Amino acid sequence: MKEFNIVIAGVGGQGILLAAEILGTAALKEGLNVRVSEIHGMAQRGGSVISNIRMGEKVFAPTVLEGTADVLLGFEPIETLRNLKFTSENTFVLMNNEPVLPPGWATKMISFPSVEEIIVKISGFTKNVVVMKAAKLAEEAGSILTRNVVLIGGLAATGRVPTEIGSLKEATCELVPAKYKKMNMRAFKLGYEHVQKNVKPMVF
Repeated sequence: MKEFNIVIAGVGGQGILLAAEILGTAALKEGLNVRVSEIHGMAQRGGSVISNIRMGEKVFAPTVLEGTADVLLGFEPIETLRNLKFTSENTFVLMNNEPVLPPGWATKMISFPSVEEIIVKISGFTKNVVVMKAAKLAEEAGSILTRNVVLIGGLAATGRVPTEIGSLKEATCELVPAKYKKMNMRAFKLGYEHVQKNVKPMVF
């Protein structure tokens, strides 16, 4: 495998940087070269955050070029829509259905597209789309803050990333605080099982 590119898009406070670190660490465990970068980020909660994870035998540049993402992992629908420039017809999109409005926008009476409308727009770029209720599953695991691990578990179930499930679990356990390991493993399991049971395998 020469290279595999993942773009994660969402907003501050959703655990995107930890998710990127988990994916990168898991790839290192597989003996792959890895580059992880945050190309846009707002420190405040609710600002846009985009992370790139590039892995493969020989990976040098840290950023993913437009149209070359193998996976777009969308933590928030609008931010997923904003970053479709990284996709092609071969890209696999896994998206959380939980909208997060920018701070102050709720009072401005600005109309946002519905999740259904966003899915239609994404389908114009690629037919490989899976939508998850990651927030609901995270709450079932014990905390909304585990939505990032729910999504990683769901991504693992698709078989779309060149890393073993065991490596992803090990990376998660290494990177989350010890007292939250069991909760995050529940989140991983719930995300994995949800996709495994409800999503038909798709072939590029």
